[in-house]
Amino acid sequence: MTNTENTTTAADTDTPRGRSAVHHVLATGYTGSTGPGVAATISLVIDGDARIVFDPGMVSHRSVITDALGELGLKTDDITDVVLSHHHPDNVMNAGLFTSARVHDHKAIYDGHGWTTRDAEGHEFTPSLRLLETPGHSHEDITLLVGTADGLVALVGDLWWRADGPAEDPVTVDRELHRASRERVLGLADVIVPGHGAPFVPDATTPR
Repeated sequence: MTNTENTTTAADTDTPRGRSAVHHVLATGYTGSTGPGVAATISLVIDGDARIVFDPGMVSHRSVITDALGELGLKTDDITDVVLSHHHPDNVMNAGLFTSARVHDHKAIYDGHGWTTRDAEGHEFTPSLRLLETPGHSHEDITLLVGTADGLVALVGDLWWRADGPAEDPVTVDRELHRASRERVLGLADVIVPGHGAPFVPDATTPR
């Protein structure tokens, strides 16, 4: 007989321990085929004292971001942290709005004129908020896992542009790595927030 009492899966070790965070979409993005240009899907995550903006990239005007924050009773100076899923301009263009925030990418935390080098993999902001390395679209891709009362939300940047993929990312740096990162997230997430589209619930039709 196999003893399974102490076995753990990747999902067990990847999943945030907490479920106290709240996720808001500040702006729903689009690409040239679905909108008048290119805009990023920008998220706000709140958990305790942490107020995190994810992927403050291209929008039609900066007021798209500031007005959405204002509707939630926040100003740009209230944001404690900015997370960049990767370094493409369409996902990072407006990071400079948040002058009081620390900035996080795949390899470091930047604060003022200094930085702390660290691997993103497993980095916790709170027990409900954890980073994963999910490369493939670029070499730097990271995902923010958000434990909420309603389930696990994965903010994935351009791991998916939108719910329908694209199935074959035309700018991926490594198709097999991209596929593996998608499978990793699909094993965890109840909701996926893509880089340029609305949040979606993954199912059998979700591009791998």
